[in-house]
Amino acid sequence: MHLQSSLTSFNQLTERIIGAGIAVHRVLGPGLLESAYQECLCQELVLRHIPFERQVPIPLEYRGIRLEAGYRLDVLVAGKVVVEVKAMEGIAPIHEAQLLTYLRLGGWKVGLLMNFNVVVLKDGIRRRVLDLRE
Repeated sequence: MHLQSSLTSFNQLTERIIGAGIAVHRVLGPGLLESAYQECLCQELVLRHIPFERQVPIPLEYRGIRLEAGYRLDVLVAGKVVVEVKAMEGIAPIHEAQLLTYLRLGGWKVGLLMNFNVVVLKDGIRRRVLDLRE
């Protein structure tokens, strides 16, 4: 039961985040810089009362030593969902691999890769889940 309620919680949260992204994309359309989409997505999350943090440091440990490598998440929503914002021609496999690595390093379970440089935002979204049954 707990696993199912956890899945429902993640699904509802990612639906709300995607809804916020779609709202931003409807207003701005494609063609802007990643920083503009990230700023507007955060503003939309505020308007929807969805808690988030920006530029969250990613812990990096190598052979038992914690390193300050300077990696940061674009947005962490409700302490649970990693959101990486892109504005590029297409999502490459390396971007999806990067998202999975961030999830693994930070101990998070669910991530969204949102590429705003598309005609229809739905085509630019990838949802990835790490070690959580869907």
